[in-house]
Amino acid sequence: MLMRGASIIMKSLETLGVDVVFGFPGGQVLPLYDALLDSNVRHVLVRHEQAAAHAADGYARASGRTGVCFATSGPGATNLVTGLATAFMDSIPLVAITGQVGVGLLGRDSFQEADISGITIPITKHNYIVKNPADLARTICEAFHIASTGRHGPVLIDVPKDVQAAETEFVWPQSLDLPGYRPRIEPDPTQVAAAATVMLSAKAPLIYAGGGVVASGASADLQALAGYLQAPVTTTLMGLGAVPYDSPLFLGMPGMHGTRAANRAIQECDVLVAVGARFDDRVTGRVDRFAPNARIVHVDIDRAEMGKNVRVDFPVLGDARACLRALLERIQEMRPATGGLACAAGCSEGTGVVTYPGRAAWLSRLASFKRNGNGKKPPSVNGHSPRPARVLRDLMEIAGEEAVITTDVGQHQMWVALYYGFTRPRTLLTSGGLGTMGYGLPAAVGAQVARPGSRVVLVSGDGSFLMNSQELATVAANRLPLKMIVFNNGCLGMVRQWQELFYRRRYSQVALDGSPDLVKLAGAYGIQGMRVAKPARVAPALREAFETPGPVLVDLVLDTEENVFPMVPPAASLDEMIEGPGSVN
Repeated sequence: MLMRGASIIMKSLETLGVDVVFGFPGGQVLPLYDALLDSNVRHVLVRHEQAAAHAADGYARASGRTGVCFATSGPGATNLVTGLATAFMDSIPLVAITGQVGVGLLGRDSFQEADISGITIPITKHNYIVKNPADLARTICEAFHIASTGRHGPVLIDVPKDVQAAETEFVWPQSLDLPGYRPRIEPDPTQVAAAATVMLSAKAPLIYAGGGVVASGASADLQALAGYLQAPVTTTLMGLGAVPYDSPLFLGMPGMHGTRAANRAIQECDVLVAVGARFDDRVTGRVDRFAPNARIVHVDIDRAEMGKNVRVDFPVLGDARACLRALLERIQEMRPATGGLACAAGCSEGTGVVTYPGRAAWLSRLASFKRNGNGKKPPSVNGHSPRPARVLRDLMEIAGEEAVITTDVGQHQMWVALYYGFTRPRTLLTSGGLGTMGYGLPAAVGAQVARPGSRVVLVSGDGSFLMNSQELATVAANRLPLKMIVFNNGCLGMVRQWQELFYRRRYSQVALDGSPDLVKLAGAYGIQGMRVAKPARVAPALREAFETPGPVLVDLVLDTEENVFPMVPPAASLDEMIEGPGSVN
């Protein structure tokens, strides 16, 4: 039976199990939106195409499935760019389908023509322009395979309007053959053996886990390996939740706003085992002084990451879960009972539990850092404005461990990373690599759609929130029960903090004068809002917000000069932390 190209697109999405797409229609995708009416796929109409990409991204992060978004050609397609770049930097599986001018109009500067496939080459894992409707089903099948295998990432499919309207047979591919694309899943046994040997010989090991652990579903395997080795763990921003915050082995996040224990551990460890992490500059600080005493094991599925930012002594190429399982199996084979290498490290075996007496001093030293300066104890409520640490501890208690937290980017994002205790993977959705302000609200929309039975909470700053606040309409129209907490300090807080610390308080363009009353703004969309300016009102207001059906916005008034500490200054090493106003350790 002949089908229009647009119907083939929808049929292909249904075949792949897609249940929802996020998008915004326009002239060059009218055939697709017409076909949507005959489909079982749910469409969430956002108010800006950028939000469509962020919502699909949030859907993917919360569910582990591939997110999908639609946009029309030209400005509709280019409005996706920030969302695609955000997903690319954080390795999120996403498929964007854009409309394009007719094939005969390509290259003629036609109305709303933009070379979106060319524009997005650097920020997508792969992209297509489909000029033959007979290629649509195979292309969509390939796009989903590429987006969700190997190192995950966004794929764009650009479809001219006449291709959407043309008729052909629907033929679903029975198999895929992608020459040159063979992501390695299982690691090389030789690499595993070498890494296992150095890990067992360590006196001061440290595991540094990133978003690859979450993406591959390897959290349990990571915890098993850390427990067996009795190795402390630090996770990147993207890896938070992979290890429960209250695990004795968990040190918190490293880097510019990392914890004292995590940063000291990196600087003092003798073996650093990086798993699914890419050593970005916000973590390493000054690269030539990063982990100066450590031999580095790097487990990653992307060969290009090996040695890109820091030297790697023992690469292990493969899927994080497969590699962790192989490493644990190999290490268990080398247990002290078999003699040899592990005994040389001072290991002994008890009743089913391997212990490493030689590491006691190491673990004890890190534990002392955790007790004295990890920021997990919120300050007492003595000031006139709510304190971020206290707010987030209250939020954690009220929202519960299963709540999904989305953030924007700025001070509030770092406060969440420092003070909110994540216990499960896929419960923190945040723009790590690109640092995209305006990400949080649409990502929360996607997360709530993906997990309708879960509590989804947006924690944002006023600057970030206003960048995509039009999506309050999407929240209202879809009756999404989001709870939105805006840390409102009336300025661009992180920029202001940098100007205070590194530009001699010469504040330039950080005051957000003219911002709307957020409570009234929420009210304009039919959403309940409340303002909290006193510390004692925080917990009662949060409880009221969670007890109220439907969406609620809490406008939390903070002191403008509230800063995030600890902080490693730009271009400094991790042991040059500023732990508070005027203090350098």
